[in-house]
Amino acid sequence: MPAKVNKEECTACGTCVEECPVEAIVIDEDAGCAVVDEDECVDCGACEEACPVGAIKTE
Repeated sequence: MPAKVNKEECTACGTCVEECPVEAIVIDEDAGCAVVDEDECVDCGACEEACPVGAIKTE
């Protein structure tokens, strides 16, 4: 299952974008949070581990 971002908790810091090995995450400036391209996500968990506020889940 692709990573899910909790938009309430996400601070749009960009750490997950830097850690994603397949470039499936971008920061949506209008929404003020990270957005995962579900078609590109390989469910590796790198973003979940990197998120400093725990806003991303891969389960």
